[in-house]
Amino acid sequence: MAGRWAQFGIAGDPKTAREWRHRIIADDVLRQSNTRGFVAFANTGPNTRSTEVFINLGDNSARNDNEAGFAPFGVVVDGMDVVEKLYSGYGEKSGGGMRAGKQERIFEEGNGWLDREFPKLDKLVRARVVGM
Repeated sequence: MAGRWAQFGIAGDPKTAREWRHRIIADDVLRQSNTRGFVAFANTGPNTRSTEVFINLGDNSARNDNEAGFAPFGVVVDGMDVVEKLYSGYGEKSGGGMRAGKQERIFEEGNGWLDREFPKLDKLVRARVVGM
């Protein structure tokens, strides 16, 4: 959602997305507020976290700290300027939103559908864990 967060995490390959779709992660205890740069899992309710995460673009503590499951687990240490430049013009329409339950096309058709329907949408091409 523009100005609030940048959300991502459904695999672009439909086979991989379907394999992970119903795997869930139990909620963590909130130890850090949802402020700018902190990363947390998206969810549809208590104990429904899966592969989707979001980066807080500002102070979302008033909204997200009181809802179960939005416990930040990481922070962007370099590159928030890049996160802030991600295209947000589609809003929730580019995925339908988890809570709206309209993500079926992403799971079934993956990047092919997203590329056709939302050509300006940015996507994560590669990720790696560092400093562990």
